[in-house]
Amino acid sequence: MAINAAAAYQNNRIKTASPTELTLMLYEGAIKFCNIALDAIDEKNIDKANLNIIKAEKIITYLRSTLDFKYPVAQDFENVYDYLYERLVKANIRKEREVLEEVLTHLREMRDTWKKVMNNGKGIS
Repeated sequence: MAINAAAAYQNNRIKTASPTELTLMLYEGAIKFCNIALDAIDEKNIDKANLNIIKAEKIITYLRSTLDFKYPVAQDFENVYDYLYERLVKANIRKEREVLEEVLTHLREMRDTWKKVMNNGKGIS
């Protein structure tokens, strides 16, 4: 019962979120999946690491698909997302902690910057 309530809450949270809040949730999701993958690498659980790195890759792919290239900054984001995706693929192939930690560093910086933009009221609703 508690699991269903949590799932319903999360589903409602997503449905009612603004585009800026959804972007923040996506960054947080990618971070979460990378952290799970790091733990799985430590545990030598290759399948779990693979699954969670793929989840992070899918989030990056989705973020790329939402870019609006009528704004010049979109190309900068495209370049960053492309780089992160390539690094995730490398981390997944080699199960390298260092590469995954690098991706996490970038994702955390992007999330934190996004939060600052949202808090300054400059986010797009």
